[in-house]
Amino acid sequence: MSMTGYRMPAEWERHEATWLAWPHEKADWPGKFAPVPWVYGAIVRYLSRVETVRILIPPGGHKAVETVLRKSGASMERVELFEVATDRSWTRDTCPIFVKNDAGQVGMTHWRFNGWAKYDNHKHDARIPLELRRLFRKLPYYKPMVGKKHVVLEGGSIDVNGAGTLLTTEECLLSPVQARNPGFTREQIEQVLGEWLGVRHVLWLKDGIEGDDTHGHVDDLARFVNPTTVVVASETDRGERNYAILAENYKRLQHMRDQNETPLQVVKLPMPRPVIFDGQRLPASYANFYIANGLVLVPVFNDQADREALNILARLFKDREVVPIYCGDLVLGLGTLHCATQQQPQ
Repeated sequence: MSMTGYRMPAEWERHEATWLAWPHEKADWPGKFAPVPWVYGAIVRYLSRVETVRILIPPGGHKAVETVLRKSGASMERVELFEVATDRSWTRDTCPIFVKNDAGQVGMTHWRFNGWAKYDNHKHDARIPLELRRLFRKLPYYKPMVGKKHVVLEGGSIDVNGAGTLLTTEECLLSPVQARNPGFTREQIEQVLGEWLGVRHVLWLKDGIEGDDTHGHVDDLARFVNPTTVVVASETDRGERNYAILAENYKRLQHMRDQNETPLQVVKLPMPRPVIFDGQRLPASYANFYIANGLVLVPVFNDQADREALNILARLFKDREVVPIYCGDLVLGLGTLHCATQQQPQ
């Protein structure tokens, strides 16, 4: 348990809701924005069957958003729209990270968001936790600080098993490139994760995949699917730029253990062939799936490896429906389903 008595639950634990932010920043999908709201319509269609979907929408955007959702077949009685200004739609990184204590009380942790230490236009996104605090006054609110520094952390840079173990990458949390918390040591970061997310064991992978502008988010790389099993993206083509990166992470995982010193079960997930648009390599990965109540939404890319990835995840999630969502357009924004969602535990 953390200093606050809270822990970050695993994604497969029961949700009260999923948070999304409606896409509107056309520059994130240059020349390809038109299909993107319809991808969100499909996401909401499936999620709204199994849990509440809370969506941050641009001020004045109710009518346009509702039109897409109704045409897409969403269960509107389970959709809640909140007019909150956003810069982008990646709630995994901009929403609070929700935590829960033994009494079942859910709280929110407000980490600083600095645009992945890359983009200047992030002032609306950085305010999202404050907006949610205003909307949900009953939820305890925590602001992770080290001295006078408000700590930077994105939800996409971590993955937890809910029992005390967290996965992340050195490239994202320790590199001087796109540095989130300059000067912080590995030990300081581990201590902060322990204090605020209830983590007592941190597993460090090395680098993230090619094309990822976050500089190493783990949610395109490796994910827990149960407390002792991790799926990891894997490349078979030795000529592929991801080959060595993914082989190194697989090698590390094979020697890793959970918080109880139990060796991890490591399952390989294939990679799709490189997804390139207008000469740009995009971060297409099946590891960017999202686990909801009774469902797993999986990004697919009209690739021959789609079926293999879906079959592997269906075997691992026997109690959930595994649903493919075509993300060949969405990934131009440099993220897919996990990046676009944030769970609020029940």
